[in-house]
Amino acid sequence: MSDKNTPDIIYTKVDEAPELASASLLPIVRKFAQAAGISVGTKDISLAGRILATFPEALTEEQRQSDDLAWLGDYVKTPQANVIKLPNISASVPQLVAAVRELQGQGYALPDYPEEPKTDEEKAVRAKYDSIKGSAVNPVLREGNSDRRAAAAVKKFAQNNPHRMGEWTADSKTRVATMSEGDFFSNELSATVPKASTAKIVLEGADGETILKDGVSYPEGTVVDATYMSADKLDAFLAEEIKKTKDEGVLFSLHMKATMMKVSDPIIFGHAVKEWLKPVFEKYGDKMKSLGVDPASGMGDLLERVKGEPEILAAIEEVRDQRPPMYMVNSDKGITNLHVPSDVIIDASMPALIRAGGKGWGPDNKEHDCVCVIPDSSYAPVYDATIEYFKANGKLNPATAGTVQNIGLMAQKAEEYGSHPTTFEIPTDGTVKMVLDDGTVLHSHDVKKGDIWRSASARKAPIEDWVNLAIDRQKATGYRAIFWLDETRAHDAELISFVKPILEAKGVADKFEIMAPREATIASLETITKGENTIAITGNVLRDYLTDLFPILELATSAKMLSIVKLMQGGGLFETGAGGSAPKHVQQLVEENHLRWDSLGEFCALGESFKFFADQTDNAKARVLGETVETATQGILDNDRSPSRKVGEPDNRASHYWFARYWADALAAQSSDAELAAEFAPIAKALADGEAKIVAELAEVQGKPADIGGYYHADPKKLSAVMRPSETLNAIIG
Repeated sequence: MSDKNTPDIIYTKVDEAPELASASLLPIVRKFAQAAGISVGTKDISLAGRILATFPEALTEEQRQSDDLAWLGDYVKTPQANVIKLPNISASVPQLVAAVRELQGQGYALPDYPEEPKTDEEKAVRAKYDSIKGSAVNPVLREGNSDRRAAAAVKKFAQNNPHRMGEWTADSKTRVATMSEGDFFSNELSATVPKASTAKIVLEGADGETILKDGVSYPEGTVVDATYMSADKLDAFLAEEIKKTKDEGVLFSLHMKATMMKVSDPIIFGHAVKEWLKPVFEKYGDKMKSLGVDPASGMGDLLERVKGEPEILAAIEEVRDQRPPMYMVNSDKGITNLHVPSDVIIDASMPALIRAGGKGWGPDNKEHDCVCVIPDSSYAPVYDATIEYFKANGKLNPATAGTVQNIGLMAQKAEEYGSHPTTFEIPTDGTVKMVLDDGTVLHSHDVKKGDIWRSASARKAPIEDWVNLAIDRQKATGYRAIFWLDETRAHDAELISFVKPILEAKGVADKFEIMAPREATIASLETITKGENTIAITGNVLRDYLTDLFPILELATSAKMLSIVKLMQGGGLFETGAGGSAPKHVQQLVEENHLRWDSLGEFCALGESFKFFADQTDNAKARVLGETVETATQGILDNDRSPSRKVGEPDNRASHYWFARYWADALAAQSSDAELAAEFAPIAKALADGEAKIVAELAEVQGKPADIGGYYHADPKKLSAVMRPSETLNAIIG
């Protein structure tokens, strides 16, 4: 896969705030890495980059772009892989459409996104675009399981400088609402295939058999799940919760992950929009359909399409007056919870609401209690248990709280996040069957038109690797270790049959507990409230949810997490936290030339990447770089050099200056490598001597608009000019 021309470390080119920050940070990283003979290259996995790579036939020779995601997909399967992976957009349809429009405006002759493809050509274009949206990146790169935790320096700083927590009271009306029947949890079936098999998924209806998917292959020992959500039960649940929320006098909020669960969750989101506006759809449904309205695209898109229809707009206003007030994404701009499917992402929205004492922003620009609607009950108990715990015990104290680390099963598209190609909105009543190549019917469900059926799997090798990673982590820390598995859930019961024998064979069964998510949540909160630590050993979705929930409670953010993926072929993937890509940060930069994105996650990943490279190649200088990165990171925290949120105060670019300075200071002061000390002594001096001028140059550009040449596809020269405005610093770094 890689050759002598492959850089030693790959730094991913992504989207939004992290990509803006890279324009400032990467030159510093390259300058310092060069001293150890380490090359740092980039590969483009941004949304715009993936779009351009998918349609070479529509572009000129100069415009064409290599498929860097496919290249990386091969590279992470090599022992020498060393990738620093920043957060990228898991695109919803509105984001994808917006990115395509921007690229078209820049002169790229891309086809429009076909919302209702009719011809074979339109269907082919739609299939290409659908391969880009949602979690197209992470399943490709995550050829290993996850080890996520707060870096020691970050945790220590959070305890010494505790963030503000909202007050919880026992009489809070905030609650979680979830389905009690008819959802993915209650309909789940699971089995482990005893031999390598190929399956087809068929729908047997009144008009015969339809093949939904053929040729799905499973290695021996793969856990294969199948389940469905009843559309009728979903609609009834949503209608009931809208009414109950109105009666309770609190905000209605829907919490999903329409980006990562890119097939199922947008459909569920669409049901919520349709149920919210049910009288409007009953009266004007045909007219709205003719205008291209798709409820799954959200209320924002719907309102744009009916803006020339005063009768429909009046009907929408009438319904709004009958509904409970809605949880707002932006009260000032009237952007509701149901406006855009990618605006409210459960793993960020629920922890933020919990941290705020169960409060969310309403249309009146004030905070209120909320009903948190999480339709599927697979993981809703985690949030329900957390809310009930804080109601009973009061808010968490970050100054004394212990920490929850996570070992997550995610390699090779494990569990629900690998279900996209095998998720279907059922076109007609019938029976869905998974039939193996030897004729065995593995799973069967009776379904109705509109139900959402899906299958997911987890392979034997990743499961075993996950358990062994957990054993290693528990041994290294001695912490309480809990497998978050529910023996009454079909999939979890299959996993337990793998977990227990491995723990017993290794003689460590007494070091681990197995609990259902609700009980594991309570146990973990009790543990950290006492100032003790625990390891949550979870599946893929819970990995995603918990590595936001606990860090946001402990640290105020999940962007500062240390996230190491030990690739199964021996390489390393170092993720820069779970903090999303912060679109509001981009807006602030463009309007005020201030970037508040905090690169602490990048600093943590960088240090681990250098140390991994040192271990892989016996490069002693790389180890010194890694260790001094940690010293620099500690300096950023101890001296409060993280970016401010307010224009006119130090931002991301200033924090990069201080990071470079502390890093150079540490390299000049260390005694492990005299060459590095000699090389960085004059750099450290120049950075110190230039402090006043550099700080002034970085400050004076703020307060006026910045032109970066595009939101999804910025102009590299314009971006560099905006993100590197200090000529003094640039002269030192190069």
